[in-house]
Amino acid sequence: MKLSVLGAGKSGLAAAILAKNKGYEVFLSENAPESNFLSAKNELEKYGIDFEFGQHSYDIILNSEIVISSPGIPPHAQIIEELKRARVKVIDETEFAYQFLKQNKIIAVTGTNGKTTTASLIHHIFSSCGKKSWLSGNIGVPLSTLIGKIKENDFIILELSSYQLDRTFTLHPDVAIILNITPDHISWHSTYEQYRLAKWKITARQTPSDLLVLPHNMGEITPHHLGKGVGTYSKAQISSIHTGKPTVTGSGESRGDLTEEICSGIESEDDFIKFITQQKNCHSGHSDKKEEILMPISELALRGNHNLYNSMAAALAARRFEIPNEDIRDALSSFEGVEHRLENVRTVGDVNYINDSKATNINAVWFALSSFADSPIIWIAGGVGENDYSTLDKLVGERVSHVISFGEESDNIFNHFSRLTRCTKTNNLDEAVELAFGNAQKDNIVLFSPACKSFDSYTNYEQRGQHFKKIVHSLPNHSEKSSL
Repeated sequence: MKLSVLGAGKSGLAAAILAKNKGYEVFLSENAPESNFLSAKNELEKYGIDFEFGQHSYDIILNSEIVISSPGIPPHAQIIEELKRARVKVIDETEFAYQFLKQNKIIAVTGTNGKTTTASLIHHIFSSCGKKSWLSGNIGVPLSTLIGKIKENDFIILELSSYQLDRTFTLHPDVAIILNITPDHISWHSTYEQYRLAKWKITARQTPSDLLVLPHNMGEITPHHLGKGVGTYSKAQISSIHTGKPTVTGSGESRGDLTEEICSGIESEDDFIKFITQQKNCHSGHSDKKEEILMPISELALRGNHNLYNSMAAALAARRFEIPNEDIRDALSSFEGVEHRLENVRTVGDVNYINDSKATNINAVWFALSSFADSPIIWIAGGVGENDYSTLDKLVGERVSHVISFGEESDNIFNHFSRLTRCTKTNNLDEAVELAFGNAQKDNIVLFSPACKSFDSYTNYEQRGQHFKKIVHSLPNHSEKSSL
């Protein structure tokens, strides 16, 4: 079977090698120059895979029976449009690798924010209690690289982006988690509705024996034009996450109002995290709610309401596979966090430097600013973006003592927030960190939470975060600063 791969990045290369090993006739096409992919070229030559750089040979690609596309190539790209017209199926690397699994239990996580942390938490819980699990997907480990290593009884934790889900058609998770959906990646999907529809594909193949985990306010994340009933998208059982009052109030068949159909859930109330189950009372015909305390909120390793929410989602997934409460509690108490997501880099003279480079949108920054209620924040932001910053106004006014902007979005950030607090524009991240260091006072937080994509100066948010950490680690210590 003829198979083409578009893109020589990590996922494209992994898919090409897997396809070659499975007997496909493989051709890899990368539009970027060869100089950007020298290591990939060496791997392709090693496996005897035909390839090209600097162009897309339409005559070869359109003659394929299946095409695996890089997540970075949008649906409106010319090559994708041509493939649609030719009725060639375009899929994601995860979708391709999925067919080679051994009936493994799969937990799939998506959401505009929090998916990396939640998937990592689930992996940590499973690993901590001795269950073999593999963390894969958008987190940076292509599923194709794990085929052949995964054993029959191993668990697979998938972090899935909207890009990946949009080109997924057969994936069937035993547990699917939709953490939240807020406007993002609109230029890729064209509309917010299409973005939400892509996210909901995570549950499209689920059955009544599977579990779908949703936020309690699910009506805000369903695609509007298909109606509000969850049953429009999923046949799975539903568990809800609620940071506040109890969530389970009954059971029903409409699958429209979430409070009428939840069979289980998790909530935070009175400083505790509790599992909730709904039990039918055969005598009265009503449902009785049963509560089971998991742990105090204060024992969670990760701080902030958003991480409380992520931890609760991870706990629900673990509970589904009968992992004991004590193991869940121990793992949630010992988790050390995810690189580039509210990562504590260094403390210099009682000033904490936080790397939140993964915060590429406004919603992620809102969570970050909400996490530091007790310390004045020096906020470093910038990059590529066309953001509406107004939703951050209240938090910035209350908690941020100084906004330092850089990158293409520097002027817009400065112009918006200068009426609320002190603002300074800089030319690059090095200048921004140097300025923060010079102005920080005892007990300040220097928060690098960009609110923007990284592509003006960096390949991705990981490279940007590594640069921030390198700058911070090069700062003089407190005594040296005092002597300047």
